[in-house]
Amino acid sequence: MSTPEKIAIIGAGLIGRSWAIVFARAGHPVAIWDSDVNAIQISRAAIGKALAELERFGLIEEAPAHVLQRIRSSPSLQDAVADAAYVQESTAERIDVKRQVFARMDVAAPPRCILASSTSTIPASAISEQLPGRHRCLVAHPVNPPHIVPLVEVAPAPWTAPEVTTRTRALHEQVGQVPILVNREVPGFVVNRLQAALLMEAWRLVKEDHCTVEDLDKCLKDGLGLRWAFMGPFETIDLNAPGGLPDYARRYGQVFYEALRGVRPEPWDEALIAKVDGQRRKVLARSQLDVRAAWRDRRLMALVAHKRAMRDVF
Repeated sequence: MSTPEKIAIIGAGLIGRSWAIVFARAGHPVAIWDSDVNAIQISRAAIGKALAELERFGLIEEAPAHVLQRIRSSPSLQDAVADAAYVQESTAERIDVKRQVFARMDVAAPPRCILASSTSTIPASAISEQLPGRHRCLVAHPVNPPHIVPLVEVAPAPWTAPEVTTRTRALHEQVGQVPILVNREVPGFVVNRLQAALLMEAWRLVKEDHCTVEDLDKCLKDGLGLRWAFMGPFETIDLNAPGGLPDYARRYGQVFYEALRGVRPEPWDEALIAKVDGQRRKVLARSQLDVRAAWRDRRLMALVAHKRAMRDVF
């Protein structure tokens, strides 16, 4: 999509609103629809506020009002997807809902229109298997919020046309996202599997009283997370041994294996959830969650702005 083409957003919740910003700030006209009329009404004010924050951190080049003009509310799903080149679905994380929505989109959208889902847990094959147009369906899973955190997992079904996957990846690169390709369907995709591995061990360490919730969070935000903000785990270990990655693997691979070989994932039972939540509530009252989420977004925007500024410095 070298020239601006219409993008449809189906679902006007947190993720849908964020996607609308991603495409509109890149110059695309955006049509947004939700079955809940109130969600659409709320979305415009929320998008305007988010755009103002992006301007404050130097992350958009236009006035927020100009970007907002490219986003319009649609009266129906059919109207939203009509003449669209790409659809980003962000409805409820329920397979029955997504199957129904995709069936409607497949009927209403132009033949070359790509149908993508924001789902974080459901493979594209489970959503699109019965559709006549299943070849144009895939997952484009973002990290929340996508208008700040750019990574997108492009995860096709086994029958997704290669050209659809290629066009989807190119579109996300064009609008400033950072797409990766999930070569084969895997439960949880890639990002969530990495997150799950860390979370499972984090909960276990707290359950067994090796450390507190607050101190465990410090291990990431004041330790590993500082490196991981600009390097992935393979690049990290490649730089952490004199002989690079093979040297690191030979030095520490067996040690890590021994530390974790007896560990099996366990469900988070109600007692453990209560324990972890009790420690978190001492740090942050539940009534302050929304305030802290807004703080998180500002910190993320500042970090993104810093990374952009430092891109060519060293």
